[in-house]
Amino acid sequence: MTKVYLSAQLPNVATQTLEKAGLDVSSYDGDGLISHDELLKHVSDADFLITPLSTKVDQEVIDAAPKLKLIANFGAGFNNIDTAYAKQKGIPVTNTPAVSTNAVAEVTIGLMLALSHRMVEGDHKMRNEGFPGWAPLYFLGHEIAGKTLGIFGLGNIGSDVARKANALGMNVQYYKPNRLSDPEERSMKVTYKPLADLIKTSDYITINAPQTPDTVHKFDAQAFKAMKKTASIINVGRGPIIDEAALLDALKSGEIASAALDVYEKEPNVDDGFKSLKNVILTPHVGNATVEARDAMANIVADNVVLVNSGKDAKFVVNK
Repeated sequence: MTKVYLSAQLPNVATQTLEKAGLDVSSYDGDGLISHDELLKHVSDADFLITPLSTKVDQEVIDAAPKLKLIANFGAGFNNIDTAYAKQKGIPVTNTPAVSTNAVAEVTIGLMLALSHRMVEGDHKMRNEGFPGWAPLYFLGHEIAGKTLGIFGLGNIGSDVARKANALGMNVQYYKPNRLSDPEERSMKVTYKPLADLIKTSDYITINAPQTPDTVHKFDAQAFKAMKKTASIINVGRGPIIDEAALLDALKSGEIASAALDVYEKEPNVDDGFKSLKNVILTPHVGNATVEARDAMANIVADNVVLVNSGKDAKFVVNK
C-alpha cells in the first residue's frame, strides 16, 4: 500500500483527502518538532513526504527514503529542503504559494499598527502597573496615515501589503530586483526606490521577501545607521534577512525607533536581548497561522500527493 508520512500534524482536511484516495497515512504526533533521527526512521518506507518548513530535509533524509516520489512542503518557502539534491534524485519538491498571502499581509499591517500605537507595550502596562488616568501627553504613539512605507520584496504578499497600506492612507514605495512596469506601478499606487533610498526615506520598512543568498543580512548595521531614527522595521519574511545582532544594537542605541519580528535568524530561538526591550514586538512565526490559510495549504499538499500517485504532474513544483 502507498505510504504517506506527515512529519507534523496537519489540518484534518489533508488526512481526509489522502485517506479518501486510499493512501496509508501516518503522522508524527510527538511534542514539539520532529527530530532529524525520528524523521530518518519514518521516511525509510515512505512513498510521499509532507513536511512543514520548520523541518530540515537534507541529503541524508532523501537518501534514507529510496521509494520517495514527492516532497510536499507545507509552506510558501522551501529553503528547509535540499531541492537541488532532490531534483538529482528525480524527486519533485512542491510548496504552497499564494494561499497565505492575505494572512501574512494582515499580520504585517497589524504589527505595524501595534508598533505605532504601542499596543503591546500598553497591554503589558495595564496587566502590571496600570496607568494614572487619561492625560493629553500620556503614552503617545503615531498614526500611520500619511507616513511612508517601504516594502522590501513586492511579490504576492508585498503587493497585498501595498494595497492594504494604500487603503490606510500611506505613501507606499518598494524595492525588488526587477522593477515593475510604469502602468503596474501606477495601478498599484507604488513608487520604486533603489534599496539605499528606500532605507533612508521610509518611516516603516516591511520585509516581505524570500530568503536567498542575496537577501541574507541585507539589513545590517550599515542599513540601520542609514534609517531614520524615528523609523520602524517589521520582518515577516525570513529571519536571516536581518542581522539580528546589528538590529539589537540599533534598537538599544536609538538608531531606529522600534521593530516587530515574526521570524528569526536562528529560529525558533530568539536573542534574549530583544525580550527586555519595550520597543520590540515578538510573535512566534504566526504570519499565516489562520484556519483559512492552513486549510488551503493542507489542500494543496494533499492534492499534490494524490496527483502524483495517480501518475499526474504535481502543481507548484519548485525544482523543475
